Amino acid sequence: MGIHDEDVARVREATDIVAVISEYVQLKRVGRRWQGLCPFHAEKTPSFSVNAEMGVYHCFGCKASGDAITFVREVEHADFPEAVERLAGRSGIVLRYTSPGEGADRQKRGKLTEALEQAVEWYHQRLLTSPDAGPARGYLRERGYNGDVVRQYKLGWAPDEWGALAGALRVGAKNGLSPEVFSESGLGRGNESGRTWDSFRGRLLFPIFDPSGKPVGFGGRILPGGEGPKYKNSVDNAVYRKSRVLYGLNWAKQDIVNAGQVVICEGYTDVIGFAQAGISWAVATCGTAATEDHIQLLQRYAKRIVLAFDPDTAGGDAAERFLQWEGEIEVKVAVFPAGTDPGELAKTDPEGLVVAVEEAMAFPRFRYERVLSQADLDSIRGRSVAARRATEAVASIKDPLVRDPYLLEIATRCRQDDPNAEERLRRIAQDYRPPPSRNARSSRSNSEEEAPHPADTGNVSGSSDEDHHNEMGSPPPNNVERQVLWLAANEPGAVWPEVVPGMLHYPLYRDAFEAMLEYPDMDTLLAEAASGLVALMQELLVVEDEDLRASTHRQEVVMAILLYESAQRELTYLERQARTGVVDDDLLRRVASLKTAMDKLRESEWEAEQARALLELLRLGDES
Repeated sequence: MGIHDEDVARVREATDIVAVISEYVQLKRVGRRWQGLCPFHAEKTPSFSVNAEMGVYHCFGCKASGDAITFVREVEHADFPEAVERLAGRSGIVLRYTSPGEGADRQKRGKLTEALEQAVEWYHQRLLTSPDAGPARGYLRERGYNGDVVRQYKLGWAPDEWGALAGALRVGAKNGLSPEVFSESGLGRGNESGRTWDSFRGRLLFPIFDPSGKPVGFGGRILPGGEGPKYKNSVDNAVYRKSRVLYGLNWAKQDIVNAGQVVICEGYTDVIGFAQAGISWAVATCGTAATEDHIQLLQRYAKRIVLAFDPDTAGGDAAERFLQWEGEIEVKVAVFPAGTDPGELAKTDPEGLVVAVEEAMAFPRFRYERVLSQADLDSIRGRSVAARRATEAVASIKDPLVRDPYLLEIATRCRQDDPNAEERLRRIAQDYRPPPSRNARSSRSNSEEEAPHPADTGNVSGSSDEDHHNEMGSPPPNNVERQVLWLAANEPGAVWPEVVPGMLHYPLYRDAFEAMLEYPDMDTLLAEAASGLVALMQELLVVEDEDLRASTHRQEVVMAILLYESAQRELTYLERQARTGVVDDDLLRRVASLKTAMDKLRESEWEAEQARALLELLRLGDES
């Protein structure tokens, strides 16, 4: 699914890239180009250049480059469709979508967003001016929230009436909000007799926004002494998914980038408290534990995450989910005095809140320190039990380079002094199988298998395999190029005929692919080729990959990732060329085209259509 290529091209042609970038960067015309300070890295001398005629930009400092769509994606941390839609809105272009229902779905979400925007404003004005909101205003003053805070976070008040909002939005009336939109947006409900009632009543409301600043839902807090659960959140719907939404990200995203880290806490008031204490890069989950989707979203902005949860939460069901990311992101835990939370500390001890974040403990260490603090380290048996439990606390870290230093420290702390202690703990870690999490997501069926990320193939520039296997060394044994060779040897019809040997990176694999193209059949190749190639081919012919053989989708994904990696290497070459030589418009255009095609391929989750578009772009580059 996606936007029609013709419409994407129309958006590019209609967009004034200088006008778009000027909203973020002060540009000055120099000859036929525009120059300014790069928004993607700190600099004092302008190295950021914009070519208005070609519609591309390039920074000679950090090498960022692309077109208007790329710029919006990078500066706003938006996905490809969202960037195109924003630019289309500027130009008045109506987009068409490749899936018949996708355009209708987006129109529907637009109507829900409009309804939520009206509700946010109505609730906000009610809090500011209505007499019945007096107790809510008093509560906020007690918490240290003045009018500026109320206005900054658009806080609102839902009166304790059944249909106050429904009446204000004229639900069901001509030129009013439709009952369907009112219900589907989570603002209220209705019955067959036409009566409607509001979802939130007698609650202080915290509007929840997506990263771009569009409202998607509410969190409602009952006032002290009120009846009902303390918090009530919007129900999941077409625009709100609590497992994916983070409160405060719309305000904090740029500060997260600037700080290089993000604080995750549990409540709306915690986010506001952090901001009042000077930590403006905090976000909160919305009534749920942090999920994998949350982590993936935050990775767009920073590689360090500081957990500001209650200690029991940080050490509970979410633990395995965070540990599996250790090594790719840095996870730390801010430890607070017992019985306090960030919102309270912001009022009573703001400096202590800042110190807790600055001195946050590495998450694996936090887990095993909790075990050791409760252990009996004065007895042999107590130390042995503590060593095992502390080891299990970090066992989910699969990278031994990250895990083993913790094991060494555990062995030392538990006085496991025998020469085999570290190896014994390593075996415990390797054999440990954690109990299933209550919040674990159900795995997909084989037919819905998630497309692998290129980094998982071990053959992407900058990946760990690239660090350990230089071009003249032995190629990694389980990467995408080897899968392509397996297909060429066992299912040759699955290998796209336009793929050429130069699209493979490792010499051994490249030579093997070339040999399969040159020799008339496999028997001749095995009889006449060099011994190294023969050994590889014999191995490929005897190893069975039933899943790859049986799944056309997997075969297409393999081809797509091969092309993505080939394009990534060419992009690295072009950027290196830009650093050492004269940068011309053709080079900038080539860089922008590759980045766009690669982005679209990633966004499509490795669809064959997008992969073939990238393949055509690579072939044109080879011919030029």
